[in-house]
Amino acid sequence: MRLSIFWRIVLTSLVIIVVMGGVNLYALFQLRQLTALSANMATHHYPAIESAKRLLIVLYAQLNSEKKYLAVRDTTFLQHFDEEVDEFHRGLQTLETQELTPQGIQLLEDTKHLQQERLMIFRTELENGVSSPAPSSADYEGRRDALMDRITATLQQFIDLHETGISVGVSRSRESSAQAEAVTEQLVLLALVFGIALAGFASYTVLRPLRQLQTHIKQIGQGNFRTSLNIQAPSELRDLVDAVNWMGTKLQELDDMKGEFLAHVSHELRTPMASIQEGTHLLLDEIPGPLSQEQRTTLGIMADSSRRLITLISTILDLSKMDAGMMEYRIIPTDLKRITDMSVNKVQLLADAKHVQLFLEAPAQRVWVMADALRIEQVLDNLLSNALKFSSEGGIVKVLMKPDPKAGVLEVSVTDGGPGIQAEDLPYIFERFYQGRTKTKHATPGSGLGLALAKKVVEAHGGRIWIESEAKKGTSVRFILRLTKPGETA
Repeated sequence: MRLSIFWRIVLTSLVIIVVMGGVNLYALFQLRQLTALSANMATHHYPAIESAKRLLIVLYAQLNSEKKYLAVRDTTFLQHFDEEVDEFHRGLQTLETQELTPQGIQLLEDTKHLQQERLMIFRTELENGVSSPAPSSADYEGRRDALMDRITATLQQFIDLHETGISVGVSRSRESSAQAEAVTEQLVLLALVFGIALAGFASYTVLRPLRQLQTHIKQIGQGNFRTSLNIQAPSELRDLVDAVNWMGTKLQELDDMKGEFLAHVSHELRTPMASIQEGTHLLLDEIPGPLSQEQRTTLGIMADSSRRLITLISTILDLSKMDAGMMEYRIIPTDLKRITDMSVNKVQLLADAKHVQLFLEAPAQRVWVMADALRIEQVLDNLLSNALKFSSEGGIVKVLMKPDPKAGVLEVSVTDGGPGIQAEDLPYIFERFYQGRTKTKHATPGSGLGLALAKKVVEAHGGRIWIESEAKKGTSVRFILRLTKPGETA
């Protein structure tokens, strides 16, 4: 199922929201646990400790009132004693109702029993004192002090129990806080990485087909209409891809019609143009009769124009054959040095006329490549003609042959010192009929087909051709062919 861009964005956002929501819920859960621990200490342990300390104060207040009463037998002190006993009992009952731990309940029970035992011996001491008033006996004071120590110790144990609970709670709170912090950091980092990865994947599934479509449109712009694009893409982009494929198909049909038209017209023009050229040559040879200087000049212009027109027609026919895959190549071991010498000799007169120096740098021995000699000669003719066309008078055109035995290739370059090619023209320089923006004075107008033909021929040989140029610093056209040995087959 191919999701649309809208639903991909929506689902990606929902997943990221769910992941971040899960992290937040975990952090909230940990925060609630910490809050519960703090609340437990605030509502249970601290009040229990304060109440137990208050009981100790009341207990010693009882002891103080008791000693005063036994010393002076004033009922006011006895009344204070009874009030403090009641306060002690109320505080103890409150602690019993609030205490939750079995150990704490047991300590409070022990305290209650010890207090009751202490009150019993006090009441007994009072009864004995009514019948025979006398200072309290040493035996009573010993028993009383022993009970007081036990009650104090029991309440202190109760306080220690809750202080231990506070320490444990604080430790647990710190451990839980540290653990929650570490886990939350890891979860946030994981959620962040997951969110970025998910968003990147969603963007990739949208941008990848867009980039492929962009590349395909560039290929269409460069004249490659035959290839259709078939990619996995969202529904919106799928419609766009289908529209681009339809456009490519229609452009291919138009290109085929154009090619057929040019081939047909070129073929039909070749025969009458050949007749015109032959007739012009016959007139120049003065076969029909003598010519005046003005007539000879006019016929010379006609002969040159017909020759260029026949060359253009032949180039168009060759390109049409190459596009249709009907061009036949006879690729055999070929001495490229010999072919290059022939091409240089062809344009030598043109170079002399423009006072341009032609230099050929090549190895002393023969250089053999796998090539169709006629077609590679055609490539060199075009490159040298272009170099001379754009060279100013007194310039230099250099042909360099540099074999690379390790790579098994031969690099050939044709360099001129002309005005160069604008950077914006370089991507289109091999397109047919494209002549760029660079113009030279007194240059013969071209057709814009020479480099297109050269590219087709070199690539048909399995080689590669490219241009290195900079405005006002000249141009180098380079191509490579596969090295071979005499007698070796393709």
